Amino acid sequence: MRKATIGLTGAVVGVLIGFLVSGLGLPFASAQTARDLSYAEERALIENLQARYLFALDFKDHDLYVTTFTEDGILDVGNGEVVGREAIKAAVANMPGGRHHVTNLVLRIDGDRATGRAAWMHTGTNAEGDMTIGGYGHYEDDLVKVGDEWLFARRRIYNEGNEAWAAPPGNPAW
Repeated sequence: MRKATIGLTGAVVGVLIGFLVSGLGLPFASAQTARDLSYAEERALIENLQARYLFALDFKDHDLYVTTFTEDGILDVGNGEVVGREAIKAAVANMPGGRHHVTNLVLRIDGDRATGRAAWMHTGTNAEGDMTIGGYGHYEDDLVKVGDEWLFARRRIYNEGNEAWAAPPGNPAW
């Protein structure tokens, strides 16, 4: 009986190794990267992009900031479009300090393209050290998946505190 148990265990291990090597059937197999990701997994990647974008902006890491855009990405901040990573980097070089927060993200994901809407606000401190809300609005994004990474192809920023950058009337989230 002992020999049969060892033989059966060895057979099971052999089958499992075969699945791993061939990338079939097991969710932790190396073929996982080749499979289609679920909506939740794609959404998590886009949420990560949103967070990296804001951390890079708030900590003035402009080199990282521009990597959240495609090479020919567009940043539209209300007074016109800025096209390409180098131009975007120059455009955000003098952004005010503070912290940006993103919330209420809605997404439509279709293969390697997505559209998104998210609310944002900017917090900081005034001369007396009191916390302030420096602005708020929403983003309208066109995203593309390059390799296994989502990037902004176009990001339009609406700022409700600036009449020239205010959003048109209506709900932007479809």
